[in-house]
Amino acid sequence: MSEPTTMKQENELLQLVTFGIGDEEFGIDILKVQEIIRTMAITKVPNSPPYVEGVINLRGKVIPVIDLRSRFNMDYHPHDNQTRIIVIELHGMIIGFVVDGVSEVLRIQSNTVEPPPPVVSGIESEYIKGVGKLDDRLLILLDLDKLIPVEELTR
Repeated sequence: MSEPTTMKQENELLQLVTFGIGDEEFGIDILKVQEIIRTMAITKVPNSPPYVEGVINLRGKVIPVIDLRSRFNMDYHPHDNQTRIIVIELHGMIIGFVVDGVSEVLRIQSNTVEPPPPVVSGIESEYIKGVGKLDDRLLILLDLDKLIPVEELTR
């Protein structure tokens, strides 16, 4: 009886929001994404971790904003007209991730996703859920729970 379940899991369709940081393309589960907005005034917060860019006021809610470039120890890049904030729900909190640009919503088969190699482009593999193989490119799937552990959000 477990055979049909295995077949279903192997052919499961993953829906991802894809975005770029530098030359890398990343994907996160679309169900975690609440909205994608243009950058806005970000207020710095003293004594916050270096990867926390600050907070924004989004329709009356104060939302922490994480700079994924900084979180991945990538070089600084100034915000431009392609820069977006992906607003997600994580650990029951609303958080914004600053990315260089949002690409598309993709559907890929789960069987095209490989486990993460030990190191991918210098990004610590603990944040990576897997690597999706598309026709001519690779898509790094992020594990949001490990990227921003709940302990760091509730300090």
